[in-house]
Amino acid sequence: MIVLDVETSGVSPHKNSLLSIGAIDFQNPSNTFYEECRAWDGAHIDHAALAVNGYSMEQAIDPRKKLEADIVRNFFDWVSKATDHTIAGQNPFFDTGFLTAASERGGINFPLAHRIIDLHSITYFHMIRRGATPPLRNSRTDLNSDTIMEYVGIPAEPKPHIALNGAKWEAEAFSRLFHEKSLFPEFEKHPIPWHVGKV
Repeated sequence: MIVLDVETSGVSPHKNSLLSIGAIDFQNPSNTFYEECRAWDGAHIDHAALAVNGYSMEQAIDPRKKLEADIVRNFFDWVSKATDHTIAGQNPFFDTGFLTAASERGGINFPLAHRIIDLHSITYFHMIRRGATPPLRNSRTDLNSDTIMEYVGIPAEPKPHIALNGAKWEAEAFSRLFHEKSLFPEFEKHPIPWHVGKV
């Protein structure tokens, strides 16, 4: 599967723009993808989104950066060379929504399947299976990224968010939940909690 994370200029795929794409080939984790682009002309840029991903306004519209369509084409080309093209991530509906909208804007054929694997659901299932109660906030699941990373025994993703870091942290969490082992050497110093193997 391809563990995907994107950074954007806001939360609306049709109003906002991609700013970067980060991805890891789960079956071959040394195979990574990371590219940045400038916001497409006319895209809305939300300052709250920039606060999350750490981009300045100048970086978001930097004319020296690639076009949104260019990095999407490059990403699809990279994916085509992997064995398993299934998209996975913390919030892959959000990520693929932006890829879909960017493809429409750029006249690009969208080659990915619509079935995806989300880390939230996998963690929710894991907790239920072992008899734990997933956390709730305002009567809704509260398994955000930081909570999931704590659950699998690794530190929260560094801030500001960088797409490739997001993909890496998510891939490590998937590996611990699926296989009860680390995917990347730098996480091996963080022990896998006993409850991760208790399902």
